[in-house]
Amino acid sequence: MSAHPRRTAVLISGRGSNMAALVRAAQAPGFPAEIALVLANRADAAGLDFARAHGIPTLVLSHKDYADRVAFDAALDAHLKAEGIEIVCLAGFMRLLTPWLVERWRDRMINVHPSLLPSFKGLHTHERALEAGVRVHGCTVHFVRAEMDEGPIILQAVVPIEPDDTPDVLADRVLAQEHVIYPKGLELLASGRLTVADERVQIAGARGGLPPLVVPGV
Repeated sequence: MSAHPRRTAVLISGRGSNMAALVRAAQAPGFPAEIALVLANRADAAGLDFARAHGIPTLVLSHKDYADRVAFDAALDAHLKAEGIEIVCLAGFMRLLTPWLVERWRDRMINVHPSLLPSFKGLHTHERALEAGVRVHGCTVHFVRAEMDEGPIILQAVVPIEPDDTPDVLADRVLAQEHVIYPKGLELLASGRLTVADERVQIAGARGGLPPLVVPGV
């Protein structure tokens, strides 16, 4: 484990509920990461108010101020480096990152996605899960790779799909589990318990070294 909490930046575009879950987790004594920066690409991102209220430095970096994705990502990387950031957490950051940036932060950048990857990549995951008639749904914490919603899986949580579910009801059930497993994923990464081999995650101390599956209530 690192001798000091790992300086972590959380990137948001909106309400930042997963960012808030990370902030609350990092406040616990002995947590191996500190949320040192909340960065948004939108000045009206509601999560910025939460971060400021909790004394966390914030930065607005509007993608509209840059000619293209490459220029924006170069500026983003420069700000992260200037702040001494060691880990990056994407929390509803609605930007496709360039392969250049993703590679610079390889195995130090994580994301939470509202489905059991590799199923239902992209948007509208809850509607698509209901339309597909699957019996279970969930969320995934994973390392970020250049392809959208790709990357070695760290943790997953499963929730049942009930007969009378709507997309909104299902989304709330999944989001509750995102708030559980995303802080746990950050904790595992910051404490040095994760290794990636052949694009598969091993967790030191876990049964068989494999990423666990969280099943609420079991």
